[in-house]
Amino acid sequence: MRTPEKVIFANMCMVYDQNGNVLVQDRVDPKWPGITFPGGHVETGESFTDAVLREVFEETGLTIFSPCLCGIKDWIEEDGTRYVVHLYRAHQFQGDVIASEEGKVFWIPLCDLPKYKLASGMELMLKVFCEEDLSEMFFCKRNGVWETMLK
Repeated sequence: MRTPEKVIFANMCMVYDQNGNVLVQDRVDPKWPGITFPGGHVETGESFTDAVLREVFEETGLTIFSPCLCGIKDWIEEDGTRYVVHLYRAHQFQGDVIASEEGKVFWIPLCDLPKYKLASGMELMLKVFCEEDLSEMFFCKRNGVWETMLK
């Protein structure tokens, strides 16, 4: 019999408007600083969609509607735990943008995103958010070196 895998679930959401702008967060966490999209952990017993709605609201002040799952980012931690981040896009929202303890939140043109100091891995993750033929960003360790695969 196969042993179930231990898994941690999280989410991230690219909120965008009709003018080509995306909502970004300048994270202050020293473990993963830089520009990224809002998101966070899925709580025990919480649906994935409810988790992304909650996290975007907590970190930005916006209520999003109809988030669309567009891919995943995943890797295996040193202890064997699989860490899975569900990647969403949302273009329907309401509310006023506010910062949180996670960092400053602001709108920028999507095309300008590479000009900013992005959080580690964000440049490749953008491909999964934006390219229809990609659905996964998988990190794996081979011979002690981390490799990134886009699928």
